[in-house]
Amino acid sequence: MRIGVLALQGAFIEHVQALQQLGVEAVELRQLPDLEQPLDGIVLPGGESTVQGKLLHELGMFALLQKKIAQGLPVLATCAGMILLAEKLTNDSKVHLATMPITVKRNAYGRQLGSFFTEAEFGKLGKVPMTFIRAPYIDSVGDGVEVLAAVDEHIVAAQYGKQLALAFHPELDVAKSTAIHEYFVSLCAAK
Repeated sequence: MRIGVLALQGAFIEHVQALQQLGVEAVELRQLPDLEQPLDGIVLPGGESTVQGKLLHELGMFALLQKKIAQGLPVLATCAGMILLAEKLTNDSKVHLATMPITVKRNAYGRQLGSFFTEAEFGKLGKVPMTFIRAPYIDSVGDGVEVLAAVDEHIVAAQYGKQLALAFHPELDVAKSTAIHEYFVSLCAAK
């Protein structure tokens, strides 16, 4: 199994290491030819969604990435990645890939000082560790979207088909739990 990790900006190396720890071949996606290879899934990491969106366009990767996700390639999107997937943003008129019918509020928990850690129920996985850094949350979901987790009555994880969007960073908590990456790998294996 080969999973691509968008490696243009942000916290991508931790995802690569988490996948490798599970015995998965993880490849960094830095340019269009990287994205053109056969992949079983893609990770869109945390970082700066505006910068990532701009770089995807500049490097000619945007259209192919959007097409692959829309055609059902499994994707794990964390923090900024979730913003990239959202069809609508409540506090920003610019949307990016827009493949997931969710409305996201950017930087919903405030600035860096508003970062925090908690543990909460996540779908059928039970309690998982959750690290939030300048995190967004999901304001609302559209038809077919399953809410997987909420913290303080805000949706922080959802799934739409094989698109898995998280407001937090599971790659920063692999020492405590690899459950979310394992779940994503199972989605990739089921295609």
